[in-house]
Amino acid sequence: MIKKHNAFKPALLFPNNALAYVYSQIELQRQLLHPVRNALPSILSMHVLHCIIKKKELIVFTDTASWASQLRFYHDAMIASIALLTRESVNALQIRVMPVLTGIKSRQAPSPIIPSTEKIMLIRSTGMMSSDEHLKQALIKLSTTLQRLADKN
Repeated sequence: MIKKHNAFKPALLFPNNALAYVYSQIELQRQLLHPVRNALPSILSMHVLHCIIKKKELIVFTDTASWASQLRFYHDAMIASIALLTRESVNALQIRVMPVLTGIKSRQAPSPIIPSTEKIMLIRSTGMMSSDEHLKQALIKLSTTLQRLADKN
């Protein structure tokens, strides 16, 4: 049986340096995460999600602000734990909150609450009777915008 020669290469056979760089960064983050977690008490280590180094600064991601405030007390321990892994000296720590979202779909922007036509007219008439010129212009502009939004719906 004669084997056919395929002229096209599958996409995964091409060298991809960008993808290799991303994988190396992920591996570096995994290597950083282990000693940082080991330097913390077990209750705190469960709440450390990710660690990265950016511009001589260790950035630790946690799930809530309350755990972030507790992690700040272990600044020196976390910096010292990664000293052997980094080429450059890391001299700062930043703790960021990254809540874990499980099963939540992206939220839609809430629709604006538009007042009734009677209330829009009340705003307009109040604006017309106002003696203050700035307030008069603001209320008229507000009523015009509300009327335009009400007409769309």
